[in-house]
Amino acid sequence: MVGTLLTLVATALSLLVVDLIFPKGVDIANFPAALIAAGAIGLVNSFIRPVLSLLTLPLNFLSLGLFSLVVNGLCFWLASVVVPGFYVNGLLAFLLGPVILSATSTFLNKYFAEKQLLTGSSSQQLPES
Repeated sequence: MVGTLLTLVATALSLLVVDLIFPKGVDIANFPAALIAAGAIGLVNSFIRPVLSLLTLPLNFLSLGLFSLVVNGLCFWLASVVVPGFYVNGLLAFLLGPVILSATSTFLNKYFAEKQLLTGSSSQQLPES
C-alpha cells in the first residue's frame, strides 16, 4: 500500500517536472490535479495501452519500435482528456512528455527504493562504539 502511494506521488512529481520542461505543451493546474492525472495515467497504461500496443504491433514492427512513442503519447493524451486541470497540447509534448515522465518517475522510484521508503525500514545503520 505504501509502495503504491509513493509510486503515485513519484508520478505526480514527475508530471510537474514535465510541466516545467514543456510549459506551453503540458499544463497541470495544481498538485491534486497531478495526483489524479498520475492515477489516470496508471489506469490507462494498465488497461488501454496493452490493447493499443497489440493493435499497432505491425506498425511498431515496421518502424523498428519507434511507433511505441506514438502509443505512449496517445495514452498520455488520453489521460489528459479525462482529468480536469491536466492538458497536453502540441506534438513535442505529445511525443516527448511521456519519455521525460518515465525517466523522472524511474529516478524518483529508484531513490525511494534506495532510501527504503517503500519497505518502511531505514538503510542507515548506527555506528558501533
